[in-house]
Amino acid sequence: MTTARLPLFPLNAVLFPGLVLPLNVFEERYRAMMRELLKTDEDEPRRFAVVAIRDGRETAPTGAGMPDAVTLPAERGPADGFGPDPVQSFHRVGCVADAAKIRERSDGSFEVLATGTSRVRLLSVDTSGPYLTAELEELEEDPGEGADALADGVLRAFRGYQKRLAGANERSLTTGADLPDEPSVVSYLVAAAAVLDIPAKQRLLQAPDTATRLREELSLLRSETAVIRHLPSLPAVDLTRAPTHPN
Repeated sequence: MTTARLPLFPLNAVLFPGLVLPLNVFEERYRAMMRELLKTDEDEPRRFAVVAIRDGRETAPTGAGMPDAVTLPAERGPADGFGPDPVQSFHRVGCVADAAKIRERSDGSFEVLATGTSRVRLLSVDTSGPYLTAELEELEEDPGEGADALADGVLRAFRGYQKRLAGANERSLTTGADLPDEPSVVSYLVAAAAVLDIPAKQRLLQAPDTATRLREELSLLRSETAVIRHLPSLPAVDLTRAPTHPN
């Protein structure tokens, strides 16, 4: 079993390998994390782990996206908002992120652009430092049985799902040429792009193998497409207009 200890960034979102994560970091415990990551040599990856916060738990006031203006909150301890045993507040499977860009603003907040790299299992959380750190077990991606055929079916279902979301006259949909054909990449791209709640995305992230993830996605896409077919007034979402680019 290969383990690693990394800074831990809990979010009200699920990060998948190969997908890009923009962050606006303005809370002190996460600003401290970014300052530490900036000490890493430029030739080395600036890695931290992202885990999704369980339903009903507090979401730390640092989030995805880059808003125009931010009011800095009061300084908080590394585990504030996550209870006496923070590991219970997080989903146990997350994703390592590599921060390609960390830019400090004049107000001390940070603009970060990271990419998911690999899945990890959360083993323990350390609250003794200025920010959370975690011991993590690396999870291999097992293709499973029939992943290639399932990926083809998921791509077809995903195109139909996009068309239903965007409407018949939408011209800026992702085309077949834009989509990958490697099963694990397909599985993560679709998981990230589909309009699903966090529990559903988390189930896809922690699927035991690629084939299982693709099989569940095929079921979800067919179900969601059927629902959208009976709700033609449902608005299109940005994900159908600008394809997500896997790394």
